[in-house]
Formats: sequence, structure tokens, C-alpha cells
Amino acid sequence: MPATNYADATDFALIPALKQRAPREIDAFLQFDHTAFRADGVIPVKTRELIAVAVALTTQCAYCIDVHTSRALRAGASREELAEAAVVAAAVRAGGALAHGLLSLKLADRAGL
Repeated sequence: MPATNYADATDFALIPALKQRAPREIDAFLQFDHTAFRADGVIPVKTRELIAVAVALTTQCAYCIDVHTSRALRAGASREELAEAAVVAAAVRAGGALAHGLLSLKLADRAGL
């Protein structure tokens, strides 16, 4: 039996099937997504997309990485900007781990250890 690829670009073809089963929810999501990535906001589209790439890297959503990397490149982002966005995302993610390490020490203090 061949291995299943759980995430690839062909999965986007299933969007109509998802929308058919949850039309109001998908329409609401798409409206929100289009609003969040509008071109007439204070934050330029390229910056919005670089933020999205960084968030996608930390949430580890392969689909989001695919979509937002493509959009960032179309908006004029460079490979260097993508690389720096990845490093920023990694630093914030690592900072979160460090902050939770502080929480673990606080909980150990509360437990009297």
C-alpha cells in the first residue's frame, strides 16, 4: 500500500466539497481572510504576507506556508525576507518555550519544590 501524503497542494481541490457541507462557515472564513489580507490597509500586503508566513511556520500549517509564501513572493518579498521572517518566527516560538519554562519554575515554587 503506498504511503499517504497527508498534506499537498492537490488538497485545495477539496475546498468546494468542504464549502458544500459547511457553506455559511466557509463563506464567513473566506470573508474574514479576504478582509485580513486586503490591499487598502495600513500594513502593506507584502508585510501582511510575511507576517502570515511567520505565523504559518509557528503553527506548522503546510497549506498556509504554501499559500502565504506564494503570496509574499507575488507581493515582492525576497528570499532573504522569507529567511528573516523564519528566524523571527523561530525566535518568538523559542521565547514562548522560555516563558513557559518560567511558568514551570513558578509552579514548582507553588508545589514547594
